[in-house]
Amino acid sequence: MSPMEDRVDVGGDVIAFHVTSEMTAGALIAYDAVFAPGGGPPMLHRHDAYELYRVERGELTFYVEDDAGEPVRAVARPGSVVAIPGGREHTVRNESPAEARAFAVLAPGTEIERFARAAGQLTAHGAASMDQVLALAAASGIEITRPIPEVSR
Repeated sequence: MSPMEDRVDVGGDVIAFHVTSEMTAGALIAYDAVFAPGGGPPMLHRHDAYELYRVERGELTFYVEDDAGEPVRAVARPGSVVAIPGGREHTVRNESPAEARAFAVLAPGTEIERFARAAGQLTAHGAASMDQVLALAAASGIEITRPIPEVSR
């Protein structure tokens, strides 16, 4: 299967895997992500994987926990590269009215890829309940922590 055929739709956002955890023995994954307006994970979360994003089109809003434990909001536009250290509370959202696209690399990649694929299957049958998402996240090493707080814009 070519990487462009290896797509997962997760609640309206699309992930197209170029490098899977199977290809790298779990070391990393690399994919293109297309975020619909209002898309992206709606809750802050944390996991062990390090994330690196390069915004290709549109704009994405990153909420990343700072050293004091507070989320900091930053808007990234095409060409921007954003790093999210593993273990930091964070989320990535498309708060703009237009579709956004980014290339992402996550290391290690196995748990995040497992979650994305399972979430895609879960949401293919309609909206998933919060209990289903929480259970799936916990089984994949992802801690969903809280809603996105109001932060200075």
